[in-house]
Amino acid sequence: MTSAASPGTITLYKNHVLFLSQSFFIKDNRGELLLHAHKYDFDIAFFSELSAFASAVEAAGENDLFVIDLDALHNMQSDMQSSRKTLMLGELLARLPGGHSYVYLQSARQGGRFLLQQRLVDSDCLAYAEKPIANDVLVDKLFNLFVQKKRGDLMRLIYLGDAGHIDAAALLEQRVEVICYSDVQTLHLRVKDQQPDMVLIADDEYERTEAIVRVLKKNIEADPVREIMMLQRRVDVELTRRALASGFDGIMPLITRELLTAHLVNRANKIRVSKDLIGKDRATGLLNKVGLQRKTQDLICDAARDNRPLALGVVDIDKFKTINDTWGHYFGDIVIKRLSLTLASHVGERDLLSRFGGEEFVIVFWDCALEEGWRRLDAIRQAFGAIAFEVTPGTVRQFSFSGGLAAYPEYKTGNEMFLRADAMLYEAKQGGRNQIRMGK
Repeated sequence: MTSAASPGTITLYKNHVLFLSQSFFIKDNRGELLLHAHKYDFDIAFFSELSAFASAVEAAGENDLFVIDLDALHNMQSDMQSSRKTLMLGELLARLPGGHSYVYLQSARQGGRFLLQQRLVDSDCLAYAEKPIANDVLVDKLFNLFVQKKRGDLMRLIYLGDAGHIDAAALLEQRVEVICYSDVQTLHLRVKDQQPDMVLIADDEYERTEAIVRVLKKNIEADPVREIMMLQRRVDVELTRRALASGFDGIMPLITRELLTAHLVNRANKIRVSKDLIGKDRATGLLNKVGLQRKTQDLICDAARDNRPLALGVVDIDKFKTINDTWGHYFGDIVIKRLSLTLASHVGERDLLSRFGGEEFVIVFWDCALEEGWRRLDAIRQAFGAIAFEVTPGTVRQFSFSGGLAAYPEYKTGNEMFLRADAMLYEAKQGGRNQIRMGK
């Protein structure tokens, strides 16, 4: 058995899975499961005893996942009858710590019993899956669950219609910001400027200008994940048919404000998960290029509205090819992960952090002028340079990165800032590495 990390333990992995399983499952799959899990930035602690598993769940963090292989029941002795070797499902559920949700693995035979499925989903079940399931598929599904458990980013909704139909305060409590708008003729400009995640158009506004959805959809800069929906206040089959044919992603009936709020929150949650999966680098959990581009665009809009500066930094690990060639790609991945953790520990709530590709990272500091950005990024450079890596038993090395910086509003777009910062990174590399250069 491998126990969970104790409180205060420094770990390379941001997320953790506690896995209660049969001994043969551990023996046959543990190594491969760990290999895949580490690529997705989470670790797995394996347990073969229910009491140890339950104790670890009690001490676990709120973002951890708890997985139970139901075949383990056959190898666990009941506390109620010491002569019986099979633990009953009801006993297992009763002994699991409350206030947590669990992922259950079961055989096809177990999965075919509807009453069993009903009991699981009514008993703090986060998800269930049938075996056999390939190790890489299981790990991928667990990663998706980590994404779904996150509170997630603020979603933005633009609503065209009577503002009295929308409970903006209730939606904001669920992290959905509402922007009410009244001019159908300029809605496309508002959408281009605000880049919302959802657009809701009242049926009377659609009838007034039926081309509005096509105008929104055909813009080459339109977000493919964005949902455009019609709010329908009355049943009209012909209107619904025309609306769907013109490009609406869905129709929302207006029954009550409360039900409309619940419907919008559900849609926002699905969009949030989709954007997280599309926009995240699975090896580090940071933004990827797609996610960074979208978030930077949003941040620039906010900076322009609030008259705040931004500083964008590009960093690259020095002599990374030599690291890979000398100590192997697995060790190189550890260096990348440690850098991602160092960067993440120095960013604020409104800052952005992305693994742009390979050993290159991008960081965007909110409300930060160029000189302050240099000081912050240089402090990160020094912190990373102080980390001791044991490259071989008894041999310790330290590594460095170089960086370049550019700022908004001196450079108006995310692409302009990136190109300037990247040019400064090149100067830092040419100037001897292990330094930060900034460009005005």
